[in-house]
Amino acid sequence: MADYDVYIKPSALKELDAIGSKKARQRMVQTIRALAEDPRPNGCRKLSGKDKYRIRCGDYRIVYAVQDVDMSLTVVKIGHRREVYR
Repeated sequence: MADYDVYIKPSALKELDAIGSKKARQRMVQTIRALAEDPRPNGCRKLSGKDKYRIRCGDYRIVYAVQDVDMSLTVVKIGHRREVYR
């Protein structure tokens, strides 16, 4: 299976940089890279009413959209679990 192209919105990149823990940032980067190989891994959930998915990464969530036709994935939002869905 071919890898998906991963795009990160500039706003999501700022949210990633704002995370204080270096270890948490590194774990999220690894998770995003893994999404290129499997955009719907075990543990991902489809958000109700939207064509977006979320995956847990500790106390943080990564919200992303998958375009199967283009073989691409766009990270839309990264944030703490209590704030990311607002």
